[in-house]
Amino acid sequence: MQEQAGLPVVIVAGLHSEARRTVVDHLLNTVPGSVALHHDLSTAAEHGTVLRLVRDASGDLSRGDTPLVNDCACCALREDLVPELRRLADGGTARLAVVELWDSVEPQSMAEVVVTHGTDTIRLANVITAVDPALVLPCLTNGDDLAEAGLAAAANDQRTVGDTWARQTEYAPVLAVVDSEDADDEDRALLAQLHPTARRIPADSTDLARLAFADFDVEAASAAQHPACALLPQEADEAGVTTFVWRRHRPFHPERLYEALEDLCCAAARSRGRFWLADRPDTLLSWEAAGGALCVESAGPWLASLPDAAWELVPPVRRAAASLDWHPEHGDRCQHLVFTSPGLDSDGLAHLLDSCLLTDAEYAAGSASWKHLSAAFDELLEPVDSVG
Repeated sequence: MQEQAGLPVVIVAGLHSEARRTVVDHLLNTVPGSVALHHDLSTAAEHGTVLRLVRDASGDLSRGDTPLVNDCACCALREDLVPELRRLADGGTARLAVVELWDSVEPQSMAEVVVTHGTDTIRLANVITAVDPALVLPCLTNGDDLAEAGLAAAANDQRTVGDTWARQTEYAPVLAVVDSEDADDEDRALLAQLHPTARRIPADSTDLARLAFADFDVEAASAAQHPACALLPQEADEAGVTTFVWRRHRPFHPERLYEALEDLCCAAARSRGRFWLADRPDTLLSWEAAGGALCVESAGPWLASLPDAAWELVPPVRRAAASLDWHPEHGDRCQHLVFTSPGLDSDGLAHLLDSCLLTDAEYAAGSASWKHLSAAFDELLEPVDSVG
């Protein structure tokens, strides 16, 4: 295979900081000429700066501060990361740049920064999330705000520990597993079902260095996370962990679903997917829950609500995903929710979800009458700022 131009950059992410450091150290010790770049955001609020650390297998090479941007540590990281990577590339001595993200920084945003603002002197080779299986369930079920845990990346950071860790894990095509004596079969089954398409390899594997020199497709990774065409897990049941997939075409009654939200988001360690409400027939809604906290957002229009001419502007992967769910009456509008958890009550979940759909009489009344149902989700769907 022909070697590609530009300094390869591999991103290593994860809230499991000890596991993350183990992975980075392994890469530094097995890839000659590798250099790690880390921005420590822990003291940003106190000092107004972000600490930049550059090191190789022998130890620290440099330390420096970069100022906060818009009172946001993550913004400072975005502004400083690519220039530092270019500097390493221009130096001509580094063979691999390992970007070790700080605890709560999500790899998707940083991957897109590298690809969007990088030049032909650097290229994104892969994204790896470091995981300790014994910490999967404690992290996933942690509904604390990042600010409460001392992990906020900005003053307005409203993310939780659980949903942040879930996104870090589900985005990466490679999970580097730092196993421990505290991990059991249930922990490993939970990790496998959360991201079944990921390559799970031991953190000390020789394959890790090889995977660091792959070629990361940021557009494909983004599409795999988009609610309209996300590669959601399939049904599974192993070691006491169950993944339950619920699919229907009939719309939800907004008020009944709203009243059931607390029970639904607490029913599983992790749930996600897409759905539609009878009073919002044109809006594709995304569902993400972890740690008992639920995020429901508009993800744009269903393709069935667009004029034919607009379809040419839609990415092929989105059109392909829509065709798989196509219904003669509703088009690509569908309910597709996936719940993963130890001790999951699949039958109870199915009954509760079915009870939130329109009844036969409500459905027969037609779409004109659905628009007059209680707009129970209006406040929940108000836009919020995101950080990551």
